[in-house]
Amino acid sequence: MNKRYRDFIIRSWETGDRDAVIQLIASVLAEYGLGCEPEGADIDIFKVEEYYHDRGGEFWVVESDRTIVGTAAYYPVKRGKNAVEIRKMYLVPEVRGLGLGKFLLAELEAAIQNRGFSEIWIETASVLKEAVQLYERRGYEAATGVETLRCDRVYKKELVSL
Repeated sequence: MNKRYRDFIIRSWETGDRDAVIQLIASVLAEYGLGCEPEGADIDIFKVEEYYHDRGGEFWVVESDRTIVGTAAYYPVKRGKNAVEIRKMYLVPEVRGLGLGKFLLAELEAAIQNRGFSEIWIETASVLKEAVQLYERRGYEAATGVETLRCDRVYKKELVSL
């Protein structure tokens, strides 16, 4: 994966990105009053290879001037039918409001659909208002069965066959 959006580069995660990714996600969570959970909801960012690469998913980082300013990822899940879960879509405050989140979500959806998956699931927290609005505008429907303690919302979107 290597794409551009405006002055941003979206590329596949590399081992050297781990510390910057952990810092970015912990910072965004703290901004919304949520804690980073290294042994719980966020264990996947400490073990990207195991949770994403080994499971057939992808983890992307967004760079601006060689600094990581965002993340986006997905991996296959057992719930649903031939499904994935989009995870770790985070942007630092300085790059929000530029259409980057909408672009990332569309790119994730295209990659997921191209790989033949049928459903996308997303769990989030109500305090992440911008994320909730983005998912709802992109056609994600409220579902039940939140599995992550930090989250209080779950959404599902069925993909149309190519």
